[in-house]
Amino acid sequence: MRVAYGVVFIAVSIFCYLLFWPVSIDPVSWTPPENPQFEGPLAPNRRLSLVKRIPLAESKAPEDVAIDSNGRIYGGLDNGKVMRYEPITKTWHTFANTLGRPLGMTFDAAQNLIVCDAYKGLLSIDQKGHITVLSTQSEGKNIGLADDVDVAKDGIIYFSDASFRHTFRNYKADALEHRPNGRLLAYDPNSKETTTLLKELYFANGVAISSSQDYVLVNETWNYRVIRYWLKGPKKGSSDVFIDKLPGFPDGISNNGKGIFWIPLISPRDKVLDYTADKPFVRKIIMRLPDFLKPAPKPHAIVLGFNEQGDLVRNLQDHRGVNFSIISSAEQFEDTLYLGSLEEAAIGLYKLDAPFSSL
Repeated sequence: MRVAYGVVFIAVSIFCYLLFWPVSIDPVSWTPPENPQFEGPLAPNRRLSLVKRIPLAESKAPEDVAIDSNGRIYGGLDNGKVMRYEPITKTWHTFANTLGRPLGMTFDAAQNLIVCDAYKGLLSIDQKGHITVLSTQSEGKNIGLADDVDVAKDGIIYFSDASFRHTFRNYKADALEHRPNGRLLAYDPNSKETTTLLKELYFANGVAISSSQDYVLVNETWNYRVIRYWLKGPKKGSSDVFIDKLPGFPDGISNNGKGIFWIPLISPRDKVLDYTADKPFVRKIIMRLPDFLKPAPKPHAIVLGFNEQGDLVRNLQDHRGVNFSIISSAEQFEDTLYLGSLEEAAIGLYKLDAPFSSL
């Protein structure tokens, strides 16, 4: 009898915990856009099963990749280190250690590595590995999760604050809450001032500037879309939707300089997140679950190429995700895509043999 009472007590305790325990999120009801599914031009294929791997010497999860003018490869790992790979000797070396979590990165005209660190803000790392903090806040509000970055020809650095409310370690809370906690920011290296260009973005993620430098793109991960902010012309200072209704969560974005934006989808859309979109109370319950029971990225490798009009022109996938998956960035150097991942202990290489105009 005592055992029975004990079981009932535990069951009631778990029930009460799932229903009433305080959580760090205040979810809102929303309506997901139509899911185009992986059909037609988005049909699954096995092209990314051909990805080659450069195993990392230590740690894992090179969220973004950058390539310098000498062809050396850089990746920021989950132990805070920015590693550099020498293709000639096929060896990794520690380039710098941010003591945070380096995410998006790119080079400026002076060959400084500009890095978004999830905890340290916007950083600049010179070729000797010396780190300078460029920005930690904008318009009086701290940068909560510096995510991705691109540098314009005039030197202005455009970068994203994915969520000023939730940290990188707690990104699932931001997804379950589904509030516009993200921003698109611009840092001027001359005035050393940071300006907020766009507010109320739903996890502001990848950032890329157009070839003509007239607009900058920023991914809204939780809304499955890409927003365009106009830098020049009659629409200067305004924004619109560049790509909408993606079949998954867009992460990084890059411009290959030849009219193609590469956008990896870190995972297909999650049925639980879409189903509970209009059920904030249920999402609070999900938030109380152990992390391994919460929605998580699926191992389906996806990199899509869009032209500068927003049309899909390349569809690279491996629906099994066996060789390389959870792809968070895709950077083109010459005829190769260099792939980052939030899970892999390697950087991926994919040769672009097919013409850009074909799928």
